[in-house]
Amino acid sequence: MNIVNYEPVDVLNGPGTRVSLFVAGCRFRCKGCFNAMAQSHTAGVQFTDDMAEQIIRDLQDTRIRRRGLSLLGGDPLFERNIEALTALVQRVRREVPAADIWLWTGEVYEALTPKQRALVSLVDVVVDGQFEQGKRSHKLAWRGSSNQRVIDVARSLSVTQLWQA
Repeated sequence: MNIVNYEPVDVLNGPGTRVSLFVAGCRFRCKGCFNAMAQSHTAGVQFTDDMAEQIIRDLQDTRIRRRGLSLLGGDPLFERNIEALTALVQRVRREVPAADIWLWTGEVYEALTPKQRALVSLVDVVVDGQFEQGKRSHKLAWRGSSNQRVIDVARSLSVTQLWQA
């Protein structure tokens, strides 16, 4: 997995002060994408164990009151990103359990593959759907276009389990 940006102190991508990781690779290449440079999976630099250590240290830094980790892109659910991000999210859950985790993807929640669904099940909130320039609005919280949804993952999973019972 490659990363194109890392923000140890971010107040734009999710509630509160966050640590934000921008990964490379996206299959959608949405027109008007705010981060078009991240669409190629070869953009940026290789994600390393040192970077994972830095993320954990930054999330644990008590000088800044943090809410959590934001995973953006590119697309965190791009096939080449899933394994490394799953390991990172599992580690954050173990070592910084108070941190909430948000993930932005062009994928639609109901159409996720089993691997994508496994990663999404570990996060608190997913913002799903491709950016659509014709539906763009600066008035929307945490999303760029009105077709995108902010989904509470735990609530969605509990509702899904009720439907399957």
